[in-house]
Amino acid sequence: MTMAFEGSCHCGKVAYAVDADLPAKAMQCNCSHCRRKGFLLAFFPIDRFTLQRGEDDLRSYHFYKHKIEHRFCTTCGTQSFAIGTAPDGSRMAAINLRCVPEADIAALEIQKVDGASF
Repeated sequence: MTMAFEGSCHCGKVAYAVDADLPAKAMQCNCSHCRRKGFLLAFFPIDRFTLQRGEDDLRSYHFYKHKIEHRFCTTCGTQSFAIGTAPDGSRMAAINLRCVPEADIAALEIQKVDGASF
């Protein structure tokens, strides 16, 4: 049985749910963007992601190849998720597990990605 989990920005204006179990692994990328923000990301098919509130409080940031739409709260600045395209062309939600209160960050298996070399 799958247990959905929820995440949000710091101020709570933006909130979402993911219809999936909390992952045991997270990706830590060393690109200029992820490194500065300290992201620990997990990826899910877009149909598993539901924005519960805050669409009007979100802005987008794109860089490099513009394949990922980094969404951040205009009030607190937190980027709790992003929307992008996987290498196979499927739409994905990249969830910043640091914004998921249920996530045990210390217990995550970290997969390091050399995004700085892309």
